[in-house]
Amino acid sequence: MNVVYTKNAPDAIGPYSQAIVTNGLVFTSGQIAINPESGSVEVQTITEQTEQVCKNIKAVLEASGSSLENAVKTVCFLKDMSDFAAFNEVYGKYFTGKPARSCVAVKELPKNVLVEIDTVAEVSK
Repeated sequence: MNVVYTKNAPDAIGPYSQAIVTNGLVFTSGQIAINPESGSVEVQTITEQTEQVCKNIKAVLEASGSSLENAVKTVCFLKDMSDFAAFNEVYGKYFTGKPARSCVAVKELPKNVLVEIDTVAEVSK
């Protein structure tokens, strides 16, 4: 089992890793819309936040030797299901391989963000 860390994604805000690689798969922790350069949430709309989350996931996957194209499963958390269409539009630009996905509405997310995504992907061979 290998711990993944990159400065191109936000530091964990708790006792966990950005991702773990094991048995040819990478498991990312949930990513939220924190800008890794400032360490804060700088964007407000669901579109902007989804864009930042996808950039963060991309950075973590690349640091692990994988990519968005290798994603096999995502779990998506939305603060408000009325954001589903706008979320999907941005998500679809990044996850072009159409991995399996769950998407649920939750009452609250860390840092009061609107979206969080975690990903499972194959490590590139």
